[in-house]
Amino acid sequence: MRPSAYVTGKEKRLNAASYGFTGRMGDAEYDHLISLQLGGDPNDPRNLWVEPADPGHKKGAGVNNKKDPVETKLHTALCSGKITLVQAQQAIATDWTTALSTLHLS
Repeated sequence: MRPSAYVTGKEKRLNAASYGFTGRMGDAEYDHLISLQLGGDPNDPRNLWVEPADPGHKKGAGVNNKKDPVETKLHTALCSGKITLVQAQQAIATDWTTALSTLHLS
């Protein structure tokens, strides 16, 4: 279960400051490094990060996140037995942009 925005708003600002994120908060998503559908902890601050908007995203257009379809593809592969939970979690946590190719799913 996701924590409420009331709880995560302050956390998001503190998390962003902790690694120098200076972008527009409305265009960034306070996201789970390992998604909930891949068994990620919903409340552990080590599993949460301020994910910047994707390159080419129009400033002020709200959250745009190409990581979400990768998470869904990993979840589908996990449920069909093509990969293990550990493989999915390691791949997404290491580099979500290469997770599918690393696991030969792209």
